[in-house]
Amino acid sequence: MIRLPPLPARTGARTRATIPPAVARALNQGLDETRSLPEWLAIDHVGLAHAVLPEILGARAAKVAVAAATAMAELGIMQRMRGMGAALASSTDQQLRQLSAHRSDTVRGWTCVAMLAQTSQPGGNLEQRLNDTRPFAADHHFGVRELAWMELRPHLARDLPRALQLLLPWATDPDANIRRCASEATRPRGVWCAHLKDLVTDPTPAAPLLTLLRADPARYVQLSVGNWLNDAGKSRPEWVRDLTAHWLRESPDRHTHLIVRRGLRRLTA
Repeated sequence: MIRLPPLPARTGARTRATIPPAVARALNQGLDETRSLPEWLAIDHVGLAHAVLPEILGARAAKVAVAAATAMAELGIMQRMRGMGAALASSTDQQLRQLSAHRSDTVRGWTCVAMLAQTSQPGGNLEQRLNDTRPFAADHHFGVRELAWMELRPHLARDLPRALQLLLPWATDPDANIRRCASEATRPRGVWCAHLKDLVTDPTPAAPLLTLLRADPARYVQLSVGNWLNDAGKSRPEWVRDLTAHWLRESPDRHTHLIVRRGLRRLTA
């Protein structure tokens, strides 16, 4: 998994306008990580590509990637992230390893997209996609983790029964970030992503995965599982009520109560 030495503590800017010029320069040169959503959104992808890619990819390949970043400069953030991932998908394994361990969270995000883009054809190896995504799902940075589950999700949707089975070990992983990814990537409705229509209609196949997470001690995971149940409750409220009642009988743990309370918040309002 990706493990970078910690950076000096600083508070992330609350707005783009309040990002200090020195911080902006460091971010766009790949010397620092973003510490807030406004910083993440403010990254100059063209400048960052100029600063980082020639040394790792070589001048010719870097020029192509920089041109791609320039062409996408006016697009939305997810379009730019995915476009840069596509531009880097032809990189060698060694180059991708270097990029995946880069100080810049944006560069690591590009790399997550790139590695999944390499195996984007239907019928590919789902196990390999999960293995490729795992380091990014465990990343210490919020932006990289969000990209991990969002980019993994379409691959899971192509073979959902198999995906739910393969994610069972993730739900018992010691790393809360991995456990949270198992929940977030399979939410029936999700956030900023296409719905998993099969689970919207019938969430039952996900019950074994959710049950492994029903008493998770990490607040980060609890929120995700509660939101999963809230998603399911919009179309299958009785299923959610029955499942959570069963959990409370079998696992009357305070963590289970927290998850159930969040999952039922709309059904008991």
